[in-house]
Amino acid sequence: MALFPQSFLDDLKAQIDIVSIVGDVVPLKKMGATWKGLCPFHQEKTPSFNVNGDKGFFKCFGCGAGGDVVTFVELQQKIAFPEAVRYLAERAGLTIPDTPGGADDRAAASEREALVKLHEEASAFYREQLASPAGARARQEIASRGLTADTQNKFGYGYAPAGGKETLRSRFAAQKIPADLQLKSGLIVERDGRLTDRFRHRLMVPIARESGAIIAFGGRALDPGQVPKYLNSPETPLYSKGRTLYGLAVAKEAVRKHNYCVLVEGYFDLAQVWQAGVQAVVASCGTALTSAQARTLKRFTSKIVLNFDPDAAGQGAAARSSELLVAEGFQVNVVLLPEGADPDTFINRHGARAYVEHLTRSRPYLEFLLDREGAKHDLTRPDSRRGFLNAMLTVAATIPDAAARDQFADRLAHKARITEGVVRDEIRKAAAQRRTEAPAVAIPVTARVRPAEQGLLWLLTHRPVEGLAAMAMLDPDDLEGLVCGPIFALAASLGDVPPDLLPGLLRERLNDAEQALLDRASRPEAAMASPEDCVTALKRLRYERELAAIQREIEALDDRRAPSGGASLSTLWDRKKELLRRIEQAN
Repeated sequence: MALFPQSFLDDLKAQIDIVSIVGDVVPLKKMGATWKGLCPFHQEKTPSFNVNGDKGFFKCFGCGAGGDVVTFVELQQKIAFPEAVRYLAERAGLTIPDTPGGADDRAAASEREALVKLHEEASAFYREQLASPAGARARQEIASRGLTADTQNKFGYGYAPAGGKETLRSRFAAQKIPADLQLKSGLIVERDGRLTDRFRHRLMVPIARESGAIIAFGGRALDPGQVPKYLNSPETPLYSKGRTLYGLAVAKEAVRKHNYCVLVEGYFDLAQVWQAGVQAVVASCGTALTSAQARTLKRFTSKIVLNFDPDAAGQGAAARSSELLVAEGFQVNVVLLPEGADPDTFINRHGARAYVEHLTRSRPYLEFLLDREGAKHDLTRPDSRRGFLNAMLTVAATIPDAAARDQFADRLAHKARITEGVVRDEIRKAAAQRRTEAPAVAIPVTARVRPAEQGLLWLLTHRPVEGLAAMAMLDPDDLEGLVCGPIFALAASLGDVPPDLLPGLLRERLNDAEQALLDRASRPEAAMASPEDCVTALKRLRYERELAAIQREIEALDDRRAPSGGASLSTLWDRKKELLRRIEQAN
C-alpha cells in the first residue's frame, strides 16, 4: 500500500528543482548539460558527483549513490522517505493528501488520470471545430493577430461552438463519460437542471502543466458584446491558477538555455513574443505572480524580464510581481513599450525586430522604481527627500542579498542626495522591523539546556546564516519541548531580516534571564562541530522523546491500562523499531 499517491509524488518532483535542492548543501558547477560537485556522501578531492536537472536525478561515480530528489533528501538529512516527501512538499508549497494510501488514494489518482484524458479529448474537439466551417470567426481572430500556422499549432488553439448538435457535452455523452467527472473537469456546468458547455463561441487556448499535459482552458470572446472577454477554467483537482505558468511546457528548455525568462500577462502576448523569436517566455494568466509560480521559475532561472500590460491593472500587477521576485532573490528588469502598447499590439504594429530592440533596452526594476518614485517628489526639498526615502525603504528591506541591498542603497543615496551611511542605516532599521511581531518569550533561568540547543543558539548568534540554514533543516516537532524552543520560534519568525541583524534583534526581544542563555551560548565550548551535527543531535533528542512516550504506551497496554481506541501493541512496537533505527542513524 502506497503511503503517498503516485500522482502526488509526480507533481512534487515536477515542482521541485533538484539542482536547487542539492545546491543548498553542495557547491555545484555547470558542466555541459549537468552540474558537478564534491560528493556529500563520501570524502573526495576530485568531483565525481553529478546532478542532471532536466532528468531530475543525481549520481556519484565515486561511491555509487544516486537517485531522484527525494532520495537525495533522505540520504543527506538522514531521514525516512515520508519525512523527505513532507520536507519537499513544504518547500514546494504543496498540500499533502489528507488520506494517504489505500483505496482512497487509488481512486483519487484514477480520477486525476481520467480528468487529464478528458482535457485531451476536449482539446482535440476544439481543434476539430476550429478547422470546421463553424470556426471561421475564430480563424479570423487568429489571422487578425498575425499569428502563423506554426504558432497556432504550437499552442493548440481551438474553437468552442456556440451550441447546436456539435458541443463538447454531446461528445462526452456519446463517449458515456460519467456526469460527475464532466462537472469536476470544469468544462461542463449545470444550468437550469441540465448539463451544458462552460465555453461557448470562444477562441480556445489550452493550458498545460510543465509536462505538457493539458489541465485547463482559457476562452477568448469573439463578439463585441460577449462577456467576460476572457473566461477561464475554474479551480479543479488538476488546475490551480496560482501554481500554473502558461507556456512553461513550451518555454522551459529555452529559459534554461538562455538563463532568463520574459514574463508577460496574457495568452496572446506570449504567442506574439514567442513568434518574434523570443522563446524564453511565460505568462501569469492575467494575475500578479504568486510565490508558488516564482518558486517554479526559480528552478529554471534567476533572471526575469517583466513586460506586463500598460493599463493600471497591468502596472499594479507588475509592481506586485516585481516586489515578490526581488524578495525571492531574482534579478528583475522591466520593459516599457511606447504608446501604451502591450506586447501583442506592439508586435502587430511594429514587428518582431522593434520588440526585440526594446527587450534589449530593458531596465533593472529597482532603477526603474527609483526614477518612477523620484518623479513624484521634489528632491530639492528636505521634507520631500525624506518622503522619497521612506517610500523606498519598504522595498529595500525586502532585498535578500546583502550586496544587492547595498548597491540599491548607493543608488538611493545618490538620488535622494543623502549620504550612503545614513541610507544604509535606515535600510537596516526597516529590515529589522519586518516580521518582528512575535511575542517576547520567557524561559526559566534554572532550566537545563541541552548541548544541542546551546549549539544552535551559538550558530544563531555567531554564524546566523548557518544558524538559519540549520533551522530550515529542522521540523517544528524537532524543537517541541525544548527549553529554548520559544527562542528558536522567534528566530524562525525573523527569517526575512538580513542575517547580520538577527543576533541583535534577538537580544532586543529577550529579558535579562533569557539573554543570559545567549551569553552562555556565546562561549567557545557551546559550539558544535558543524551545523549538520547540531541538526542531527536535535533530531536525535526528538526521537528519544518520542521513544519514551511510546514506551509508556506499551507499558500501559501490557498492564491493560491503555485507554480504549488507542494504538495496538503491534503498531506501537513497529513505531518503536523505526525510532530505534533513526536514533542509531543519528549517532
